[in-house]
Amino acid sequence: MDLRDLFLNIEEYKDKEVKVEGWIRLHRDQKTFGFIDFSDGTTFEHLQIVYDDTLDNFNEIKKYLVGSAIEAKGIITSSNGKQAYEMHATSIKLLGDCPEDYPIQPKRHTREFLREQAYLRPRTNLFQAVFRVRSIAAYAIHKYFQDRGYVYFHAPLITASDCEGAGEMFQVTTLPLDKLKGEVDYSKDFFGKMTNLTVSGQLEAETFAMAFKKTYTFGPTFRAENSNTKTHASEFWMIEPEIAFCDLEGDMDIMEDMLKYIVKYVLDHAPLEINFFNEFVEKGLKEKLEKLVSSKFTRINHEEAITILKNADVQWVFTAEYG
Repeated sequence: MDLRDLFLNIEEYKDKEVKVEGWIRLHRDQKTFGFIDFSDGTTFEHLQIVYDDTLDNFNEIKKYLVGSAIEAKGIITSSNGKQAYEMHATSIKLLGDCPEDYPIQPKRHTREFLREQAYLRPRTNLFQAVFRVRSIAAYAIHKYFQDRGYVYFHAPLITASDCEGAGEMFQVTTLPLDKLKGEVDYSKDFFGKMTNLTVSGQLEAETFAMAFKKTYTFGPTFRAENSNTKTHASEFWMIEPEIAFCDLEGDMDIMEDMLKYIVKYVLDHAPLEINFFNEFVEKGLKEKLEKLVSSKFTRINHEEAITILKNADVQWVFTAEYG
């Protein structure tokens, strides 16, 4: 069974035998017993598995390494440790071994190190929390719009439109780039014209809004700006709702309501992950998010925004590109 289901119904399974399958996150073996910190990825919470020398393969179990996949059967009981419950194993079987030089060991790894271990980093607490929150947030986005009658559609990822010059674009072509010289004859390309990866689904969403009244697209978009800042991403997912009958005030109502809904949904459905971020990534994050949900957004016009910037005790630098 999944750990998620086990912990959601823990009282039902107390003092009963269950079977779980997953990976060893930490292994501490003693002379006559041992402890395995066990995770199967279905929840941020781990299960402590206690085993002893009454098991036939006790000496083999003691050699199981961090990262190994196992199947464990045992009785769920109350624990005297940090966790509320633990499993007293009746059997543990190795499903997949792991080498001694497995790089994701039970310690804090730097993000620079994890960039070099991209295929393994989803097994770390940081990335498990990040991607579970992202999954929950994506579901909340769809739920918000679906519950309010919006029609979801998939905007094309390959397009000839630059969407009002929204950003630098990645070009898509089947032409042999190493052989091209001079002016390009796009009539010989796959689509017969210059095409790119989309920077926005806005234009397509507008046409759908004229048929469905309320529509939205939520998918990957691509920007080719040569920026090396931490806030720039060449690929990201963007939410783009379009409403046929709506004014600016109504648009701001939707934006505020949607943002609060999504943040609250994540707070309600990923409390362990948010607590982890609050403790190890950004102190005060949880309070900041709770404040966002309960606050009233301030609305000002463009002239008021410029006045605030001019009066601020900060030296702003404006370039010709942005005015």
